[in-house]
Amino acid sequence: MMDTAYVTLSRQSGLMNEMRLVANNIANANTTGYRQQGLVFSEYIRDMPNSLSLSMSRAEARNTSMQQGVLTQTGGQFDFAIEGDGFFLVETQDGNRLTRAGSFSPNADGDLVSMDGARVLDANGAPVFIPPDAASIDVGSDGTLSVDGQLLGQLGVFNVADTNELVREGNTRFRTDGAIEPVDEPVVLHRFLEGSNVNAIQQVTRLVEIQRAYELGQSFLESEDERVRGALKALMR
Repeated sequence: MMDTAYVTLSRQSGLMNEMRLVANNIANANTTGYRQQGLVFSEYIRDMPNSLSLSMSRAEARNTSMQQGVLTQTGGQFDFAIEGDGFFLVETQDGNRLTRAGSFSPNADGDLVSMDGARVLDANGAPVFIPPDAASIDVGSDGTLSVDGQLLGQLGVFNVADTNELVREGNTRFRTDGAIEPVDEPVVLHRFLEGSNVNAIQQVTRLVEIQRAYELGQSFLESEDERVRGALKALMR
C-alpha cells in the first residue's frame, strides 16, 4: 500500500525537477550562447524476496544539447560566434570556463572581456589584448586578430573529448575536469552572435505535458490518501 505512494512520489519529484529545467530553458530562449538542457530519468529496481519487485524513478542527471544556435549578424566590433564545434575560453575567479556567448568588449586595461569582466583567452591560453588606439580590427575565419593591418593573435577556440562531462555554471558557462584541447580548424564569425538553441515551441509543449502528468500524479496520491484513511476508519470501528 505504501509502496505505491513511494513510487508515485519518486515520479512526482522527477517531474518537478524537469518542470524547473524546462522553465529555465524557456526563460533563456533569447540568451546569447545558451544551451538547452534535458533531464535523464533513471529506474531503480529493488528485488524483494517473496514479493514483487519495487521500481522507483530518479531524475537528477542532465544532458546538454550542443546543436548550433541561430547565427545573427550584429555589426558589433567585438561580437564573435563559433560555427561548428568549440567554445571560447574565459578566465574567471574560479578558473577557466568554456562558453559559446561571444559578446565581448575591451576593458580599461585593453583586455578583451566578457559582459561580466572575465578575460577572453587566446589560442595559447593568454589574455587577448586590444590596443586602446586601434583604428581598425580585422578577424579571420580562424579567429586570427589583426589590428591596423598587424597580426595581433588568435582567439582561442577549444573543445573537450566528451561534452557529457561538461558541468554547467550559470546559464552560458561550463567547467570540466577533463583536458581542454584547441580546435584544429575553428570557424569564427566576426560581428555575429550565436543565439540560444532552445526550441521554444517544443519546450512550451513539454512544459504543458509535464504539468498534466504532475497533476495526474497528485490526483492519484490524493485518492490513495482517501482510500487509506477510509480503510483505517473501517478497521477502528
